[in-house]
Amino acid sequence: MTQARIIDGKAFAAGLRQRIGKAATEIKARHGLTPGLAVVLVGEDPASQVYVRNKAKQTVEAGMESFEHRLPEDTSEQDLLSLIARLNQDIRVHGILVQLPLPERIDEIKVLAAIDPEKDVDGFHLINVGRLWTGTDALVPCTPVGCTMLLKDTIDDLTGLRVLILGRSNIVGKPMAALLLAENCTVTLAHSRTVDLAERCREADILVAAVGRPEMVRGDWIKPGATVIDVGINRIPAPERGEGKTRLVGDVAFDEAMAVAGAVTPVPGGVGPMTIACLLRNTLVAACRQHCVEAPDL
Repeated sequence: MTQARIIDGKAFAAGLRQRIGKAATEIKARHGLTPGLAVVLVGEDPASQVYVRNKAKQTVEAGMESFEHRLPEDTSEQDLLSLIARLNQDIRVHGILVQLPLPERIDEIKVLAAIDPEKDVDGFHLINVGRLWTGTDALVPCTPVGCTMLLKDTIDDLTGLRVLILGRSNIVGKPMAALLLAENCTVTLAHSRTVDLAERCREADILVAAVGRPEMVRGDWIKPGATVIDVGINRIPAPERGEGKTRLVGDVAFDEAMAVAGAVTPVPGGVGPMTIACLLRNTLVAACRQHCVEAPDL
């Protein structure tokens, strides 16, 4: 039996970052413009600290400026909003990202709404959400953009294909649906209340899993030859590696999917690396728009 093709998101992301770096260098040489990304972290969450550190490292490697703001856990909502207001006015900063989750006492919706939509490189502001769904220029959440890039690299023409997106979050599911509608796909957005969920999945030419449940999607949920995009990143016990050890798995049972699908993203090494690369892409695009410079086609 022929196994599915593995979609190498790590390699694609590396190429994308290289193209972004080249474009950033050319824009600086022609226009004296260096894109700048500000990342704000509140608290000491270890996973968030690693993520912020990686973002800063890759920002600099791409020829952009990185502005890190690490705030203590007890930072007030008003102090955070005041910082965002200053970043909105800072001409060196073209993109602003507030690392989530925030402490429970801080209103995430209020904080995200305070970011200038033109600097909202996470694509979470309601103005960018509206622009995306109405087909106008928007800054779009990074993970769905990365998934769409991988799909277009894997499949020559998405027109008319049936898509099942499993998960309806504002971060992945809903913007993913908007992006694939724009590619002329026929999109179904499914969730925990969907009737006959496995059967709906089996009808899809493209299956996007973004529910955060380890290996929920089994091989017999997948249409033979379908393309599977696994957005999930779940840490589960791995006793075979030793006491207390863990491993990462996606929302899809990878080995089962490989025996049925036409192409599958692995976890790790699939969608994950695309997220930071697309954050850099959004920052470059935001800088170009703010300075009336034609953004490169990346």
